This record gives sequence, C-alpha cells and structure tokens, in this order.
Amino acid sequence: MSNTPALLQLRVTEARELNPLIRLLRLRADDGAALPGYSAGAHLRVRVELPDGSLDWRHYSLVNLAPHADAGADPGEYVIAVRRDDDGRGGSRFMHQRVQTGQLLTIEAPKNEFPLREHGGCAVLVAGGIGITPLASMAAQRVALGAPVRLHYAGRTRELMAFVPELQQLLGEHLRLHVDAEAGAPLNVEALLDACSPEDQLYVCGPKPMLDTLLARTQARGWTRERVHFEVFNAPAVGSAEHAFEVVLAQSGRSVAVPADRSILDCLIDAGVDPLFDCKRGECGVCGTPVIEGEIDHRDYVLSALEKREGGVMQICVSRCKGTRLVLDL
Repeated sequence: MSNTPALLQLRVTEARELNPLIRLLRLRADDGAALPGYSAGAHLRVRVELPDGSLDWRHYSLVNLAPHADAGADPGEYVIAVRRDDDGRGGSRFMHQRVQTGQLLTIEAPKNEFPLREHGGCAVLVAGGIGITPLASMAAQRVALGAPVRLHYAGRTRELMAFVPELQQLLGEHLRLHVDAEAGAPLNVEALLDACSPEDQLYVCGPKPMLDTLLARTQARGWTRERVHFEVFNAPAVGSAEHAFEVVLAQSGRSVAVPADRSILDCLIDAGVDPLFDCKRGECGVCGTPVIEGEIDHRDYVLSALEKREGGVMQICVSRCKGTRLVLDL
C-alpha cells in the first residue's frame, strides 16, 4: 500500500460502553501534544489483534459534536465509537474486550474519504446504526457554519442508538429519529427523498441494504452521482454462500487459490503480491484491476453500470468470480 500515513502511538484515556453494542474510546498523546487535524467525515485506522494472533487494521470514524468551524483543526484528542460484531473476524471484539483505559494503540493519522462538500441547499444526512459516527460530526460542522442540515438517524431499537441526547441538543427539530421496533417498518426512503429539494445533497452511512436501497431510489429519480455521497461502515462479509475459485496472474503466470471465506485482495497479499489498495470496502477504487478472462461478480460502489457490464475491470477487495477462474492483468 503506498502513501501510508504516519503512525501514532496514542493512549486510551477513556473506554466506556454507550450501550450493549457500542463502546466509546478517547485517545490522546502521552505528552499532551496536539494531534493531526481532520475534517468532518474523517476516519482513523487502528491496529487490532485478531484471535489467531495476527495483526490487522480497522477503520473508525472520528466523532466530534462540537459546533465550531475549526473543531478538528488542532485536536487534543480523538474520539471513536466501535460497534461489536460477534460474527466478524475479531477486530471489534479486540476493541471491546481487550482494549482498556491506559493502553497504547497504534493508529494511522486521520484520512477523509467522505468529506462534506460545498453546495447550496440542505445537507441531508442519513445514518443507519453505527453509521451515525461520521454523520454526527457532519451535522455539528453544518451547524457551526450556519448551513442547513437535516439528520435522519435509523436504528433497530432506541437503546442501541448512540449519541441521541447530544444530537437532540445539537439539532432540535432537524433530527429525525426512526426506530424500527417502534415504527414496525424500516426507514421510509421514498418519503425521505420526497422531502428533498433539487439543491439538496445526500450523505449516507450505514448497512449495505440501506445504502443499496437509497442508491437505487435516487438513481430511479434521476439524481446525479454528484448529489449522493456515501460510506459503507464495514466490508461486505464473505460467508458460507460463497465458492472458491482460481486467480491467474497473467504477467507472471502464477495461480492463486481464493477460498470461499477470503477476498482476492487478501489472498494476493498473502501470496507476496503487492497490489494497490486502500479502503477494502469497495468504495475508493484504488484496487481496480484489469480483468483479461472470467466472469466478475461485481460488489463495489465505484464502477458504473456500463463498466460492470463491460467486465474489463474489478475491485479485488470485494468483488469475486462467478465461475471458477479469473485471469487478472497483474
């Protein structure tokens, strides 16, 4: 991976459960020095230890609810919130069960792939579950700028939704809470979009089904891609419904087996190949790889419908093979 940000060693000064699924962590430098600045929507990469002892990285959005225009410019601390995923590979369990107050964590300096844009109209923020973390910071930034903002925050149950009192104080009537268990139905996407004016722009972070629905409905209404900004808060799971396949590297003739429970990208890294990548969630496009032969199961949010139909490139961090063999121009 190229252009890796500087590594920081930060101390956990607070570790607190916000609810049974979400844990807040506050991080500071031992010498009290100011940390690298960031803007609303930015995230940290935190080094975690998996159950097998291997090290990996996890992305966590920075949370800053201070309604000041320069709130992230010269921070004395970083605040993140981590949702526990008992079915994941173990990164979130490490953050919940093993990270304690006083512990040092290795992180990469903040990076923002989900920034607020300058535009007229309202910033319509749509959060699902832990997807609230970057959007809470965006809401505070819009309030600080005196710019119109509306936050739709959806969750399965009220007790599992984080930062609700703080957001109510920050946004007042511009916060729209949707609780599935109370409403008896998921968030009404059509009504949400009906309330948007042509100048409004949409910012979405949440689970894949919610994001897929919003992207499909905005496309059906003729919204341009420039009006819809999004972030997926975790990588798509690779599970039991998948199948194994072979990847052939055309430039060397090497063959790499991709089992049902691993991504192409991870298998290539394990094989000593050095592909470019960044987000590992199918959003950034950095790992786009030319495909010479094979049928692609596209799962990214980068390529257009035409590019997917043409089948000449794939995002190897999330997309897979529909058949048994892919030949990549690597």
